[in-house]
Amino acid sequence: MRVVLGLLKTLFGLLLWPFFRTPNKGEVGEIITSNELNGLESGKYKVFNDLILPSRNGTAQIDHFVLSKYGLFIIETKNISGWIYGSEVQQRWTQVLYKKKYHFQNPLKQSYRQKKVLSEFLNVHISKIRTIVYFVGECEFRTEMPDKVMQTGICRYIETFHKEILTESEVLNILNKMNGFLKSNDLSLSEHIDSLHTRHNSKDTCPRCGGVLFVKTANKRTHASRRFLGCSKFPKCRFSKSI
Repeated sequence: MRVVLGLLKTLFGLLLWPFFRTPNKGEVGEIITSNELNGLESGKYKVFNDLILPSRNGTAQIDHFVLSKYGLFIIETKNISGWIYGSEVQQRWTQVLYKKKYHFQNPLKQSYRQKKVLSEFLNVHISKIRTIVYFVGECEFRTEMPDKVMQTGICRYIETFHKEILTESEVLNILNKMNGFLKSNDLSLSEHIDSLHTRHNSKDTCPRCGGVLFVKTANKRTHASRRFLGCSKFPKCRFSKSI
């Protein structure tokens, strides 16, 4: 019954939304994922959608966050069509649509920063937070993807984790903190975009992990003497930026 009501609510929202403004593909994708997450048992899981969290290094936007005694789950939604090529280690993935190639940030690396921010914000060890990348568009994976990158069955995947790694008291504390934050939070999407711009244009702070950036000189033969900005937390963080 809950899933049926969720479907009706989603359909109603999509029908009315165009009268107020035109939703973009990302917003439509998040509505689809949010509706699917309604299939999780409400007594075991608490779902939060569209969060903008503060951090030591700007802000972080989280599409969906699921709280349970089996751990915390961050879901990054991608509403993308076409063929998708990528791997866990690549900086950028490729979308091929109508024989044209488009590149986008590796969503696994994107969600890693979200994981770090959520860990610090809730004071929860990072090992208790899992990340999921959920593609909802008409796409096809053309390379082998990790289990946490999927197109269907997001609830089934979350429910495969049965080991309790958070106590009831810890879950309640996190729930209270999140509810208190949502009541008092005044961070806007425009502020988050400004934060992204500032973070990615910084010449002294790593936009990925918040470490210190400093000038390095390449020692590989093909790029000998090339100077670039590198992160002080290398090799754990491999962010680099050309000067």
